Amino acid sequence: MITHDFDVDTEPIVSLEHFYGEKKHLVDKCLILFSKVIHDYLLRSYDCEKIGEIAACNGNIGIYCFSHEGERIAFYLSGVGSAVASGNCYEAHWQTGAEKFIMFGSCGSLDREKTIGKFILPTECYRGEGCSYYFAPPADYISVRNADRLSAIFDELGIPYVRGRVWTTDSMLRETAGLVQRRKREGCIAVEMELAGVEALCDFYGLELFDFLEGGDVLAESGYDLSELPAANHDLGKLLIALKIAKRI
Repeated sequence: MITHDFDVDTEPIVSLEHFYGEKKHLVDKCLILFSKVIHDYLLRSYDCEKIGEIAACNGNIGIYCFSHEGERIAFYLSGVGSAVASGNCYEAHWQTGAEKFIMFGSCGSLDREKTIGKFILPTECYRGEGCSYYFAPPADYISVRNADRLSAIFDELGIPYVRGRVWTTDSMLRETAGLVQRRKREGCIAVEMELAGVEALCDFYGLELFDFLEGGDVLAESGYDLSELPAANHDLGKLLIALKIAKRI
């Protein structure tokens, strides 16, 4: 069973050194993006330098760097899903040396009243995916280690937010009514597709992850509402917040 696959007693056979050579040390901080609109905005608006490339047989992902208020910050357009996003994160770390990652994107709200008009700061994450079980001992939830630190930054900036559990799923098409109700009873206020795996990987390798979300679609007993999803996906306001976070970590 996958819940038995946390193996720290033997060594991994595959290393990123096989693909990229020795680890590099170019920057300290990196933005994990999920919006091509935000990604292309950065490329247009800043003097960006390509400093790495995440290689794959179905297409490569460029890693870029720009200067903001005297600091060099890397960024890349992550693949969607826990396993892909986790692998991308560690490959970006290997190629750039970044140890502090700011990840932000949209999510599905499980409680419109709690999340409307507020950003979501996850405190714990339900591990409804597979990747995290290779990087952390089996448990239903994983703690989001920097939730308190990120809350303090949002307080300092005066940005409205709500804290709570979220649900990482591998399949949005299997977010059944029964599972939604189960997660809500456990205190989940949102559902997304990456955090559990990326948090587990960062904890395992000693990296720092700062994650915040913006509610888009809504999963409710009355039905499914995706009218706000496009705006949440590509909201440039999240980028401005991420840059302010980068100055404070």
